[in-house]
Amino acid sequence: MERLNETLNKRDTSFDNNLRPLAFSDFRGQDKVRDKLMLAVEAARRRGDPLDHVLLSGPPGLGKTTLAFILGKEMGVSVKTTSGPVIDKPGDLAGLLTSLQPGDIVFIDEIHRMQRSVEEYLYSAMEDFVIDIMIDQGPNARSIRLDVPKFTLVGATTRSGLISSPMRSRFGLNCRLDYYGNEELADIVTRSAGKLSVGIDKGGALEVAGRSRGTPRIANNLLRRVRDYAQVRADGHITRQVAADALALLEIDPYGLDEMDKRLLETIIYKFNCGPVGLGTLAVAVGEEQDTIEEVYEPYLIQEGYIDRTPRGRIVTKLCLDRLGINPSDARIADQPGARQGELGL
Repeated sequence: MERLNETLNKRDTSFDNNLRPLAFSDFRGQDKVRDKLMLAVEAARRRGDPLDHVLLSGPPGLGKTTLAFILGKEMGVSVKTTSGPVIDKPGDLAGLLTSLQPGDIVFIDEIHRMQRSVEEYLYSAMEDFVIDIMIDQGPNARSIRLDVPKFTLVGATTRSGLISSPMRSRFGLNCRLDYYGNEELADIVTRSAGKLSVGIDKGGALEVAGRSRGTPRIANNLLRRVRDYAQVRADGHITRQVAADALALLEIDPYGLDEMDKRLLETIIYKFNCGPVGLGTLAVAVGEEQDTIEEVYEPYLIQEGYIDRTPRGRIVTKLCLDRLGINPSDARIADQPGARQGELGL
């Protein structure tokens, strides 16, 4: 339980010190999701009821945690945060829910990783606001019903397909977050630069946004590094050229590909003749876990059209070769003696 409480308080103490917006009016992008949540919040406030349970899904870094805190602020209630793997016993869940005030929000990150035995206790809590806890074992086993205050569960997941149907059906609002456009990211970068007290022009913001893979978290991380570069090697103001020089130093190309992205693509091109290659073989070749490749790197590379998944494995596309400046006839050099990664100057 002590471990759970530490997790609950971890983000509360640092929330005001980061770049997350605190209100819907400051939140950029995801217009459909934002409008849907704003409507639900306004309706709940007029009725004086707790907000309905909300499931937020989508790739990492798109604002699921931020939206959970915004919901709490807009509803005027506290937000208790934890994650699926942390709640490993029904007693942890009971302790969390019985400590809530009416209307509070419970935010569970990576909810798809929650133990199934614990998840089943959530069903009655979400629907009837009670928990039935079994105590003792064998002939002395008995069930105790605990009432919990009416609360809102906000679940976040990067893999919505792993959430069971009974759990998914209990969420009143199901919102999918998608990658951001460059203009939206540029607005986020400009706002974050203001909070970091660093000057940035439109060109600089667009340069950072264009290499952020459609993800605000990456944009803010890159902005911090560009700020450091501008303060040390420029006049402290971020222009397009300053941003380009800083990101080149970080080995992030104009398309947002970093060192690991290029390593994956080069491995498929040079070691496996542009594919197809299985995920397991690719993971061994680059020295990375399969889950990391599948969940962290592949979504962006597939969405941007650099990689295709086929029944036989991963292959690179013509767009990938064009973006990397490789002639298709020159790409198939893996069978030649002395062939090595990077010899075409990637």
